[in-house]
Amino acid sequence: MCGRLAVTLPNDAMAQLFAAKPANDLPDVPNYNVCPTTQIHTVVTEEGIRRFRPMRWGFLPSWYKATNDGPLLINARAETIAEKPAFKAACRARRCLIPASGFYEWTKDQDGGRDPWFIQAHDKAPLAIAGIWQDWHMEEQSYRTCAIVTTSANEAMSQIHHRMPVIIEPQNWGLWLGEQGKGAATLMRSAPEDFLEFRRVSRAVNSNRASGAELIEPLAD
Repeated sequence: MCGRLAVTLPNDAMAQLFAAKPANDLPDVPNYNVCPTTQIHTVVTEEGIRRFRPMRWGFLPSWYKATNDGPLLINARAETIAEKPAFKAACRARRCLIPASGFYEWTKDQDGGRDPWFIQAHDKAPLAIAGIWQDWHMEEQSYRTCAIVTTSANEAMSQIHHRMPVIIEPQNWGLWLGEQGKGAATLMRSAPEDFLEFRRVSRAVNSNRASGAELIEPLAD
């Protein structure tokens, strides 16, 4: 799964990178410990316009009666996304990109302790992670929600975790966002072996209250 992100690029720079019109209520940056159920940055295309806007990380199907009415759906598996009742409509019509400087995964030590790793592009460029989204309304509550699309890890990533987020390369952003017709399903694959790099970082990031650039610094020997 993918359960934490780091977003460090300024909002105006991200909007420019994705050629998207920014909303006025984007989350603050930098944020080195973006957690589920918080507002995260997304890029969508609506009525032919690419927009940069916040969404709640944690997909809420229309039949949920409350935000905690079922499992917290922060990830959607690429292999089953087109058949799962919660995701199949969004997979066809409501896809987004989720910008991130990198993401975290964990391994366990001999005592069961959780050791975090920070994963980023080998060239340090921002990642565009594949996502799907859903509007959810219930009485006085209303959220635009999203989930990250994941797939089987490539060989390099499998040393840390058996899953990884689907990463969309710049030439395919329009296809994933529905700007270029059909064919987005072909993009739901693992990244090339040499695309990502990873390093051990401090266990401080295990707390959702932790913040600061030190969270992504390599763990001292």
